[in-house]
Amino acid sequence: MATQRKRPRAYSSPACYLHELGPAHKVAHRGDIQIKRIHDEPDAADGFRALVDRLWPRGISKQRAALDDWLVDLAPSTALRKWFHHDATGWLEFARRYRAELRAQAPALQLLRQRAAQQRVTLLYAAHDPRRNHAVVLRDVLRKP
Repeated sequence: MATQRKRPRAYSSPACYLHELGPAHKVAHRGDIQIKRIHDEPDAADGFRALVDRLWPRGISKQRAALDDWLVDLAPSTALRKWFHHDATGWLEFARRYRAELRAQAPALQLLRQRAAQQRVTLLYAAHDPRRNHAVVLRDVLRKP
């Protein structure tokens, strides 16, 4: 009875074979948008850093902010910002009104989506609440096609 030789596996193991497929390929960063407080330290992993507040944050120098852009037009209007005033009970209505304001900024939103397709985009905000702030709404709008 002849024994058949086992054919060697094409890859070392299912978990680590991707690097064996050839030269490293660039992974698309579609929708790679994160949010971060402007008061947090800048990081090289932030990619394109854009402040999305209408007012300059207190206590932050331009050097410390390390901004690539200040997108005032994508911030909530002054009237909406004052209406909300970070009152948690009005969060859902604020988010609805802000999304309505953003519809008028379609070209700016599209440019930011295109940038996010090429590199990480970090939206910076000054609000204290990390869950209920306009940057959360903006990030979600940008992630939708």
